[in-house]
Amino acid sequence: MGTTDDHDHDAEPVTAEMHDNSWSVNLETPEYADDPARAVRDGVDAIEHTVSGNHVNLVTHGELGHPETFLYDELEAYSERSIEWEYIDQCGCGGHVTRVYVE
Repeated sequence: MGTTDDHDHDAEPVTAEMHDNSWSVNLETPEYADDPARAVRDGVDAIEHTVSGNHVNLVTHGELGHPETFLYDELEAYSERSIEWEYIDQCGCGGHVTRVYVE
């Protein structure tokens, strides 16, 4: 997943509750624009907080580029739960949506 800087340890989690529904996590805010490791870490956290049978949309910052360049290898290596993902689309604002199905 890469390394993180000290300031990442103080970052608020993207969610503290389990989501027993399909939902989206906003990884487009300015702090993600130049920090793909943070986007991956928080995306994995969102997956961990999604109840099996649902999906989470990981909406990543456009400055990071297409998620295949920084996210998909990390999802492939993820082994905590059974997941599948698909690229949905690029938002009008430039961000990208990857839908992760949690089995």
